Amino acid sequence: MTLEQLRIFVGVAERQHMTAAARALHVTQSAASAAIAALEARHGVKLFHRVGRGIALTEAGQMLLKEARSVLSRAAAAEAMLAEFGELKRGTLRVVASQTIAAYWLPQILAAFHNRYPSLSVELAIGNTEQAAVRVHDGEADLGIVEGEVDDPALAHWPIGQDSLMLVQSVPFTETKIDAAWLRRARWVGREQGSGTRSTLDRHLRALGVDPSTLDVALVLPSNESVRTAVEAGGGRCSFIVSGSCARDQGGNAAQCADRIPASAVFWSSP
Repeated sequence: MTLEQLRIFVGVAERQHMTAAARALHVTQSAASAAIAALEARHGVKLFHRVGRGIALTEAGQMLLKEARSVLSRAAAAEAMLAEFGELKRGTLRVVASQTIAAYWLPQILAAFHNRYPSLSVELAIGNTEQAAVRVHDGEADLGIVEGEVDDPALAHWPIGQDSLMLVQSVPFTETKIDAAWLRRARWVGREQGSGTRSTLDRHLRALGVDPSTLDVALVLPSNESVRTAVEAGGGRCSFIVSGSCARDQGGNAAQCADRIPASAVFWSSP
């Protein structure tokens, strides 16, 4: 039994005439007759009485007409639902983003997305780069936006934006050159293992010939805001913060920002 057979059956039953139904359904009379014959043969029942040149529904045909109308109505609703998803008129986008991106970069993007697709809902989860990658990989999120690199061959990824790491400390920077030796001497407040800020910083340090494991780390904290606050309070001499917006959004007791380092972190997304 197919939807097309049911569509033809309903058309014939409503018009009580094979030729009129075929014409209305834009099929040939032989195709309409074949669809009815196939239904009757498959289930071993007669759906119509042939009365002279006319037809009338049997008891089985009357019962099938009610069910067929219901099936075709549900099929039409399902088709409309899929069309709405295809045209982005219905559905939920599940996004997971790292803390820096969720706090400083993503809000205006989500606002613009909502204005363009007001019928779609967005669910936002927050985690570090490693956690975000796991959520996308496990199917708990449709899209991940992070600033660290994701090393998972099961996930597609591409750059969608760029931000710079900034060096901050609780006292003004002097004219002293910020070089590898200075970085080794500094006391650090940093992010946890698995964060994009941490992995990006470690990569840049190695490029400068500095082993991250040899740094004097005073505190390891779970967000850029807590790192910045600790630095402002003098908890460590300096720290890298991935977002320039985060570094600039400092309030009264601002940490002092040095020049941006040459390399920059890239946001990665994975569907």
